[in-house]
Amino acid sequence: MGIRDIIEGKREWRAHMARVKALPPDYQIVYKEIQKYFFKVGPVGLVDGTLLSDLLDFFDEGVAAGTRVTELIGTDVAAFCDDLIKDSRTFADIYQKSISEEAGKAK
Repeated sequence: MGIRDIIEGKREWRAHMARVKALPPDYQIVYKEIQKYFFKVGPVGLVDGTLLSDLLDFFDEGVAAGTRVTELIGTDVAAFCDDLIKDSRTFADIYQKSISEEAGKAK
């Protein structure tokens, strides 16, 4: 990864966060909670940048339709997040697999 890639990545992230700041306050709060959850859980799709962008597109559509954020995702943010990534691998899964393989080799 070169310096240009880093600069471009920061530029894209700032544009993404500017879109988040343009959301209504209730959407911003929920988005930031989802973001924190994903940063902790570490879904692999988070790295390529599509997961949060797709979520932001979904929220933009909800705002345009005049829908409350709780009508879109429900009242349990963690359950919504788990449903989004239920078929995705997480970095925790990858780490757990590597530990299991290491334990298998040690035997």
